[in-house]
Parts: sequence; structure tokens; C-alpha cells
Amino acid sequence: METTERARLDTYFSRIVRQFLPPDRPASLLVTHLLPDRPSFVRAVASLSDLRAVLPKPKSIDTAARREIEQAFPSDELSRGLFANPDTAVTYLETRAAGEDVVLLDVGGYFASSLDALCDRFSGRILGVIEDTENGHKRYAEMLNPPCPLLSIARSPLKDPEDFLVGQSVVFSTEALLRGRGDILHGRPALVLGFGKLGSSIARLLHAKGVHVTVYDIDPVRRAQALSQGFGVARDRDRALGQAGLVLCATGALSLRGEDFPQLKNGAYVATVTSSEDELGLDGLPDGYVRNGSGDSVTRYSTTGHYFYLLNNGNAVNFLHGASVGPFIFLVQAEILAGVRMLARGDLGPAMHEVSAEDRAVIASTWLNYYNR
Repeated sequence: METTERARLDTYFSRIVRQFLPPDRPASLLVTHLLPDRPSFVRAVASLSDLRAVLPKPKSIDTAARREIEQAFPSDELSRGLFANPDTAVTYLETRAAGEDVVLLDVGGYFASSLDALCDRFSGRILGVIEDTENGHKRYAEMLNPPCPLLSIARSPLKDPEDFLVGQSVVFSTEALLRGRGDILHGRPALVLGFGKLGSSIARLLHAKGVHVTVYDIDPVRRAQALSQGFGVARDRDRALGQAGLVLCATGALSLRGEDFPQLKNGAYVATVTSSEDELGLDGLPDGYVRNGSGDSVTRYSTTGHYFYLLNNGNAVNFLHGASVGPFIFLVQAEILAGVRMLARGDLGPAMHEVSAEDRAVIASTWLNYYNR
């Protein structure tokens, strides 16, 4: 990131921080993709809260960004296991913020499975959780009686530009990997699993590139939307898997179970928009499949009479090329900062909440002042 761009970003976040200063600074834990532009956001979080630990998502860490963050803030290794066990989760939080009021900033629902225990047994107080992603939103939405306020950014209109551009970056990286193997998208029918904001963006871009696109979504409303936009809609998911030369998983949940892989067309490529542990049930792959490297970031799975290719080991394929969506991500990050103030006030009930339209307008206006030049 150029020095002038970094300076502009730091100034932008300083303005956002001044607009959303909380009445009292809570402690915080921050789960984040640690990409090259992320240190500015981390410092902004630390300006609004007492940042007790940064937990970088393991499949999206830029070495220089990590080094910069570790020089200024505690940084811990993140895994699903860290917060999957309530005892481990409570112990960890006690080591970082014992007795404090804490805001949990999440990307992917990491705290969901242990949130009841954290709210019940932690020596301090969980003021709430801020969640950034659709799959994380779903994890928290499944809690019928959440023990604390949940603030979701996942479906904010300020996130729409990011979702659209992430879809574009997924297609870019997928095509780059295919071309690296001497292959191309054209002539390879694509199946997009999930027609939410990311899936619809992927489908539209593939269609614009001349690829025949079929969509499948468990939601009949989304299937109707896909049909109205000119896409083929699979009546039979299993049959569609067997006909596609490229399968793009964009459900934000489990897209392919272990028993689905043998149904893939021979030579099919599989790519995802999030981590393999969320989208793919590779642990359930039938016995007999052998895993071999087949070029940079392409893995070949084969057994007698059948083979398929997995891109980027099943993790978000766009992170191979930086996953950049430009300055539009700063809209989302500013909304997360506004969420810190909302939770710090302590007046929200234990339910799912959103940032107000008024605060979103303030964020958009500020962002336009810095980035509509």
C-alpha cells in the first residue's frame, strides 16, 4: 500500500473514530483477515476500545501486516477449536480480559458455539458480538435465545459493494488457476451453489464471460430470482453436480458433503468463497481417493474411474490473489466501528440488531468525502 494511500486511510478512520466514540471504552477481541490494508482498521478498533487480542484468520494472513500488528498488539493463533469448547473459550477470555466489559468482533461465527458459556461463566461481561459475514450471521441466527446482543453487518447495504466485488475476485482467481493449467472457462458448464449476494455476483460475471451457468439454492425464492435473471436453475441438485465442469460453492454453509464428491463430473473443478471447513465435507470423502498436487494451488483427488480438482485446498479461492475489493471494504469496517459504540452503550437487548440507517448515512457520506475523488 502506497504511503499516500495509507495516510488517507488512517485519516479516514480517524474521522470515523471521532464520530463514533463510545461513552466508555470496552475491551475487545478482534477476529480479522490480516490483509495488507488491515493494520489501519486494527488501529481504529484500538482507538475505540481496549484491544486485548488480534486473532488473524489463518488462511488470509499477509506476512508484513502480521509483523506490523504483532509489534503493537497481542496476537493469538485462531482456530475453530479455540472457541468450540466452552471451557477452552472461557479460559482464553479470562487470560485476555478478566473482569472487563468485552465486545467480540467476529468474522465467521467463531464465538457462536461457546457464547452461552462465555456470557454465563466469564468473570467480566460480554457486551455483545459484531459479525461481518453471512455464514457467521447464520450461526448466530440459529441461537433461539441469544445470551447477549448480536450486531450483524452481514446484510448491510454498505456491504453490497464488497459482496459484488468479492464475487468478481472469485471468478478472476478461478480463471487464473484454470489458465495456469492450460485450461479455460469456456466450454465448461458452471454450477453455482448458493444465489445470495456472492453467488449472484459470481453467476452474473461467469455469464458475462460466455459461460453457461446453472444455479442451485435451497431457498425457492432465490431459485425464482435466478430464473428471472436468465440463469438455468437446477431441479435436481445431484444431477447438476454430475453435469458441471466447474462447481463454485457460495452458500456460506456446507455446500458439498463427502458423498457428493463422487457424483462430480470427471475433471470438474471445485472452488469456494470461504474456508473449506465451512463449505466442504472433505472429511467424509469415501475411502479410496488419493490426494495429489496438480500445479500451483490445484489439488487432484482421484480413485478408480473418477477424479476432480480442488482449487486452493478448498479455501476461499480469491485469497490467492489478495482478495482486494479496493476502498469499498472501508465502508464495512466503519460500520463495525459504529457497532462498537452501539454495544458499548449497553442498552441493547439479547437479540439480533443492525446499525441504524442514520449511522450508515454518516459512514457513507464520510467515505465519499475521502474516496469519491
